[in-house]
Amino acid sequence: MTAVKHPPLFRYIQKLQGERPWGAVLDAGTGVQSIRWITDLDTERWTAVSAAASHAELLRKALNQNQDKAQRKQDQIIIGNWIDGNLLKGEVFDTVIADYLLGAVEGFSPFFQPFLFRRLRPLTGSTLYVKSLEPYVPINRPETKAGQLVWEIGRHRDACVLLGGDVPYREYPAQWVVDQLKIAGFTVHSVKHFDIRHKARFVNAQIDLCKPALSRIKDRALANALSARGEALRAEALAYIEAEGALGFGRNYVIAAEPK
Repeated sequence: MTAVKHPPLFRYIQKLQGERPWGAVLDAGTGVQSIRWITDLDTERWTAVSAAASHAELLRKALNQNQDKAQRKQDQIIIGNWIDGNLLKGEVFDTVIADYLLGAVEGFSPFFQPFLFRRLRPLTGSTLYVKSLEPYVPINRPETKAGQLVWEIGRHRDACVLLGGDVPYREYPAQWVVDQLKIAGFTVHSVKHFDIRHKARFVNAQIDLCKPALSRIKDRALANALSARGEALRAEALAYIEAEGALGFGRNYVIAAEPK
């Protein structure tokens, strides 16, 4: 592997994997970070699935920018939706990665989450790693200032996405995932949480994500008011990060499971 230092949750998955071979790997909901990480692993082959053609093209460009991570002839990036029962039908992968896939499913196949792990079960030959986020928007207002800012940003983002005609992501708690994995025929071996310290990149990405949605709102007075609110949140959150170093709020989690 190269000397690239990947994010802590990916390094934790590598620790869980230990000396076991990765074999054939399925990145079931691929992103730029996950595909860069997978290309650094000693795999026999990998398949990365994206529900959006534009995102798949972004991934190809990210790989082409670094020849050390070039896609091999046995590797593939495919466009598909897990609601399609024929997607990768009959294939089996030694290792399956669900990297924030659970929350993203809502934007492409609303209400499909309870069936996701049953869909991935026949594709999993050895190990499934679920990497996700504890919900932080549909909760009561947090007590800490950092928590309130993250909560406000999340609610603002989702409101803009909805008003713009799209569906926001919906995260699920780790315990819900454990229960669904058992129903789907998996044995859960480990669950670990990781505290989040949000930096300026998070704030800017969340506020900027609203811009395409705001451009589609016909009521321009409403759109302009929402845009102004977003910029006020951006300024307040960035000022907090400048003073305190980060917005310490929320938790990611990694769950490792094997098919029974």
